Amino acid sequence: MDENDFLAERFEEHRAHLRAVAYRMLGSLSEADDAVQESWLRLSRSDVSGVGNLGGWLTTVVGRVCLDMLRSRTARGEESLDVRVPDPVVGGADGIDPEHQALLADSVGLALLVVLQTLAPAERLAFVLHDMFAVPFEEIGPVVGRTPAAARQLASRARRRVRGTATPDTDLARQREVVDAFMAASRGGDFEALVAVLDPDVVLRADTGAGFPGLAATARGAREVAGRAFMFRRFAHFARPALVNGAMGIVTVADGGPVSVMGLTIAGGKIVAIDILADPERLRGLGLGPEVEREGRVSGATMRAGCSAGRPRMQNPYSRGR
Repeated sequence: MDENDFLAERFEEHRAHLRAVAYRMLGSLSEADDAVQESWLRLSRSDVSGVGNLGGWLTTVVGRVCLDMLRSRTARGEESLDVRVPDPVVGGADGIDPEHQALLADSVGLALLVVLQTLAPAERLAFVLHDMFAVPFEEIGPVVGRTPAAARQLASRARRRVRGTATPDTDLARQREVVDAFMAASRGGDFEALVAVLDPDVVLRADTGAGFPGLAATARGAREVAGRAFMFRRFAHFARPALVNGAMGIVTVADGGPVSVMGLTIAGGKIVAIDILADPERLRGLGLGPEVEREGRVSGATMRAGCSAGRPRMQNPYSRGR
């Protein structure tokens, strides 16, 4: 085995972990894959003979790549959208695809990812690397160009922002009961029953994409959110339960194409947050299709194809010939 093959084998051992780091940093499945690929390029061009912990080295590398991508987004003004729901990780209602389990090892719901998007890039990196992946501040500091003490402060500020995020119920069977009640109320046009499954302070965030900016919205309060939901009750009969970022959610498919993916945060038997991705372009990129309408699920092969849609496939991703 030559050096390049050896490095490629070692890198593959860490790929799932690196993708999980990048997804939490970027909230985008395709960009996470791009960040992981860039990490491989940097590894292939580096002398790591003296690196004792390759996993830790790669984690900080992918963190630095993601930090650059977040800063580039900010410079281009991409983070100025009023509502942006991160890419959901979607699986069948009876279980998520094993390929995506590493992405959701600590049940990173859409609501938490939405909060992470409000953080400054350096705060997000410090929080994700330290609080989610136990990277020491001594290693985070050089990535953000700060001292370890300053990196600790960044994570502390981020932690205060995240602290208000509701802790979801972990019992999927109980979540399913709430989701079924929500769908039954929507299909039956029962406004009061819909209000009953919502927390009084529920928040709804709808991301319809740049093509429909007037429809993107944030709503708060059970009756206001129920009213917004009723505006789209004609689609209720096309809704199917699914796992969205490890929690029960809803996928709606009509005319053979995806209409929306709805991530639900359920706490205390009530829906406390609803995050809806209804951006047609981004939904197409997720690879959802007739499988969801027919079975209420999406296959791992379909999701993998969707995650790479529109991006050139490299014939040999481990080649040094660049």
